[in-house]
Amino acid sequence: MAVARGSRTVYLAGQVARTADGAPVGAGDLAAQVEQAYLNVATALDAVGGSFDDVAKVTLYLVDWDPSKLAALGEGVARAAARLECDLTRPVTLLPVAALAEPDLLVEVDATAVLE
Repeated sequence: MAVARGSRTVYLAGQVARTADGAPVGAGDLAAQVEQAYLNVATALDAVGGSFDDVAKVTLYLVDWDPSKLAALGEGVARAAARLECDLTRPVTLLPVAALAEPDLLVEVDATAVLE
């Protein structure tokens, strides 16, 4: 559970494994794609004056999910946390999906943040 305090809600949708210039990251590598998607969330938050400290909830859309992918998911989040030097533990909803907008994408991250 997260209790959000603040006056401005930010909804970030569709953060995927692409660099700022649109280049794909981590073809076939769930951990690399999770890491990049989380880094993109952090970049978007920074652009509006926020940070991961402001995130109240995360939604993960994962292609062809099964429990054997949990280790790669955790590894990607841990790598992003190390690079961002912050705790990314938040309430998370994981939604298995058949596919995403582009065939090489394995994960998409949405986040809701509340800023002062």
